[in-house]
Amino acid sequence: MRQWTSLLLFGLLFSLPLAAGQTRDPETHFFQDTFGDFREELETAREEGKAGVLIFFELDECPFCHRMKQTVLNRPEVQNWYRRHFRIFKVDIEGDTEITDFEGRTMKAKDFAFRVHRVRATPVFAFFDLDGKRVFRYTGATSGPEEFMWMGEYVVGRHYEKMPFTRFKRMKRKEARQRP
Repeated sequence: MRQWTSLLLFGLLFSLPLAAGQTRDPETHFFQDTFGDFREELETAREEGKAGVLIFFELDECPFCHRMKQTVLNRPEVQNWYRRHFRIFKVDIEGDTEITDFEGRTMKAKDFAFRVHRVRATPVFAFFDLDGKRVFRYTGATSGPEEFMWMGEYVVGRHYEKMPFTRFKRMKRKEARQRP
């Protein structure tokens, strides 16, 4: 099954290259709207058969957040794959918007980011399983779409239970080099 997932992912990334300029706004095609009740979003993710929830912790002035949006999160193949597997939301780490966390506690977005998830640099991609448990966290911009897709595959395939992401990436690079 993993081989099929890898082959499908490889096909999406390389056999269907984007024509120049073929991108979509990540604000409408990657991120989803929320009223800030992440416990409710978990229930929706379960009902939709998703692997979990992805939260993108960002800061308005963050150049790395902007780079991710302009070079990775704007690609239709990335948007489609991630939306098929996750409910996806963004949280402003300086925001005063009230949110409800996975345990039902209400707080400001900045407290959810800083106090609960210890976000001090952006971007942070935090993946949560269907029980609201954080299973993987990645800080910073990825090297590109390929690494970001590997991150999603790492979580969906539950590879975090067996190995760190750095080892998973080495394995994926080796597989890619062995292909004709």
